[in-house]
Amino acid sequence: MSQSPSEEAFPAAVYKDTVLEPLFESAKRHYWRHLMRVNRASAVMLAQQAVLTAAEVRAILGALAEIERLTDVTKLAYTGKHEDLFFVVEAALIDRLGVAVAGKLHTGRSRNDIDHTVFKLALKERIAGIVEELLGLVAALLDAAERERATLIVAYTHGQPAQPTTWGHYLGAFIELLLRDFDRVKESARASDLSSMGAAAITTSGFPLDRKLMADLLGFADVQENSYGCIAAADYATALYAQLRLVFLHLGRFVQDLAFRASFEVGHLHVPDAYVQISSIMPQKRNPVPIEHLRLLCSLAAQRAECVVVALHNTPFTDINDAEGEVQAAGYEAFETGARALRLLAGLIAAVRIDEVRVRRHIDESFITMTELADSLVRRERLSFRQAHDVASRLSRALLASGERVSTASYDRFVEAFAAIAGRAPQLNDAGFREALTPEHFIAVRTLPGGPAPAPLAASLARYRRDLEAARSWLGAWSARLAAGDALLAARAAAILGR
Repeated sequence: MSQSPSEEAFPAAVYKDTVLEPLFESAKRHYWRHLMRVNRASAVMLAQQAVLTAAEVRAILGALAEIERLTDVTKLAYTGKHEDLFFVVEAALIDRLGVAVAGKLHTGRSRNDIDHTVFKLALKERIAGIVEELLGLVAALLDAAERERATLIVAYTHGQPAQPTTWGHYLGAFIELLLRDFDRVKESARASDLSSMGAAAITTSGFPLDRKLMADLLGFADVQENSYGCIAAADYATALYAQLRLVFLHLGRFVQDLAFRASFEVGHLHVPDAYVQISSIMPQKRNPVPIEHLRLLCSLAAQRAECVVVALHNTPFTDINDAEGEVQAAGYEAFETGARALRLLAGLIAAVRIDEVRVRRHIDESFITMTELADSLVRRERLSFRQAHDVASRLSRALLASGERVSTASYDRFVEAFAAIAGRAPQLNDAGFREALTPEHFIAVRTLPGGPAPAPLAASLARYRRDLEAARSWLGAWSARLAAGDALLAARAAAILGR
């Protein structure tokens, strides 16, 4: 059949401009270095398995080293001569060694297992980076919680003052959440630590490849066993990004709480000048805009993580471009944006302080210690909790009506409210009544595990510190495995080259 004048040679101009060239530019940033690691490891493994001769592996490793040394990746331009970066490297190798030798490097492998292995290598480094930032934030929160373990704050429910607690206790709740987030990321990261090499296109090959050696040379913990799953599952991406999205969803909720506490109307959180921007027109303004930037960064990071998961929704369980370069590169932006958010929040938390004068005034005005008055009546007057609740509720309404505060509450009003419900006078005297209404007493008696009293809070903070150190040990082992792979690959290549 004759070629139609309208037909173009591959690649069609629009395909080149909209797909191949953008992918090539992305691969230059994210793919090149890991591809060359896979190529070196493949050469070393094939030589050990006697698929390559000693002379062939020396020639291939030498040529690969020369290609890396002489190639300015940033200046590579997509011409359409080669479909992608993989074929650019293969062509450069063939130019130096000829196809009879250079062509042997691809024995028993495919771009399928190479791609997924490269994507995992890129993720493994990013996982190390984001976990380091996450644990840095946990450390900053722990330092603040330990320093401010007794600093009073108002705890809110449904946007209204509820009970007093401490800044250390409040921060402890977020520390626990972030440590659970770390556990979720750690668990989901396991799939990224399993090598896909040896799966070839999807069913392995008939060559005597050593899949475990490839995993070791590349710094993986082990081999992903089922070859079909190596190519089709892609859960190393979906699981990881699903959990990463939760990190920033949770972070954003905390940031929104900071914005609320720093607002003029609440004013419990003082943001220092280093984190405040001025208005171009209103001279009195103090705008804590880093909090807004944090909220935005968290939203962007969560959305960019989610896009990886959504891209694979309802896709076939096989080799598909939906799981490859374009979506992988999009996901990397979640790490970059998220790292900025984690680092900024760590700095902000170290700098902000609680305005205790304002907090105490709001505790006094909002009657949020009334729960403990009711509890004290149960313990000391032997009322049922419902009776005690009714006494405290009646007293609150009376104080509000008279314009009194907790600190100026009339003992006589309490006696009147008590008698109306209990039918007798209280045994609780004026001093006991006033002690029951102080925020210090409220906190001191909440000694159950996880509560804000000094002993349980100290125990919680000590456990968080141990959990943080355990997480750092995991990160150290993760990073060490990456470094060990690099060292093993370099040593094996140097031995082959006689260096």
